[in-house]
Amino acid sequence: MTVSKPVAAAKPPRARREPPPEPAVEGTELAMGELSDLLGYTLKRAQLRVFDDFLRCVAPVNLTPAQFSVLILLDNNPGRNQTEIATTLGILRPNFVAMLDALESRGLCERQRSPSDRRSHIVVLTDKGRATLARAKKLVQTRHEARLIELVGVENRDALLSMLATIARDF
Repeated sequence: MTVSKPVAAAKPPRARREPPPEPAVEGTELAMGELSDLLGYTLKRAQLRVFDDFLRCVAPVNLTPAQFSVLILLDNNPGRNQTEIATTLGILRPNFVAMLDALESRGLCERQRSPSDRRSHIVVLTDKGRATLARAKKLVQTRHEARLIELVGVENRDALLSMLATIARDF
C-alpha cells in the first residue's frame, strides 16, 4: 500500500508591489473627488465663506451672524419670550442663554419678567441695541449683501433665496 503525501496548498502568487504614489507637489490643489458634486458639502463650504465675510463686514459692531439674527428678531417681535426666539432660530437653550448673557453684558438687550407669565422672560432691545442693529444692518446691506449679489447676480438672487428657503423649510 502506498501512502501518498498530502498535497501542500499552493501558495498564492506573490502580489506585485506597486511603486508608492508620487508625492503631491506642494501648492497644487487637492482633488476633491465626489465632494464637488455633493450639495450638502458645497452648501457648508459656501456657508463658511459667507460667515467669514459677514464677520469681516460687521467687525466694527462686533456681532456674529447668530447675534445679528437675535437682534433682528427682537426688533421685529417686541415682547416675545426667549424660548420663542431661540426656537425660531434653532439655537439650543444653553447656547441661547449664553448668547443673551453676552448681548446683555454689552447693553444691547435686557431680559424682563413676562407680564403674562411670571415664569418666563421676554427679551427687549435697549436703545444701544437698536443703534447697534441699525449700524449692523447698514454694514450688512452695503458690504456683505452687496458682495453676494455682485457674485451671484441680481437676476439669480431671488432664485437662490427661494431654493435655500425650500431646503431650510422642507428638508
